[in-house]
Amino acid sequence: MSHLTLSLSFLHSVCFKNVLDFCIGKTNTNYKTFKMGTMEQTTVTIETTVNAPVKKVWEYFNEPKHITKWNYAIDTWHSPRAENDLRPGGKISVRMEAKDGSMGFDFGGVYDVVTPHEYIEYTLGDGRKVKISFSSEGNGTRLVESFDAETENPVEMQRGGWQAILDNFKKYTESN
Repeated sequence: MSHLTLSLSFLHSVCFKNVLDFCIGKTNTNYKTFKMGTMEQTTVTIETTVNAPVKKVWEYFNEPKHITKWNYAIDTWHSPRAENDLRPGGKISVRMEAKDGSMGFDFGGVYDVVTPHEYIEYTLGDGRKVKISFSSEGNGTRLVESFDAETENPVEMQRGGWQAILDNFKKYTESN
């Protein structure tokens, strides 16, 4: 397949669960697969505190020139391009792919709510919701991100992958 479209949570899930197998292309890993409609919707919440003011955290989280610097779960992946029209009805589109070019996918959604420096809510292409809040906490910013889990991969795998990306965001923002 020359173009592979997957949900962001799939990449996060696979990378978290078995980084080595995923990165070297092994396919004999065992993951439970859940059929749509057989599970209740699960919302996963991840969070971090970034040692930077809300204005900077907001900018680094949303500007494409910054998104391409931190949006990956493991070092063998990257985001070579990002587009972001941060307004209700606007779209976000981020390309994520293995640095060796072996696979990749486009991640995207449409913004439902945007309250500058405070809150973002958007709907992914598959209908799942993502909610992100930004709040001052001393000299830092508390970032809390909740997303509807998909049903193809275990929730803990998804949580780990999304948290790895959020940890990269924190590291990037604090070092720049």
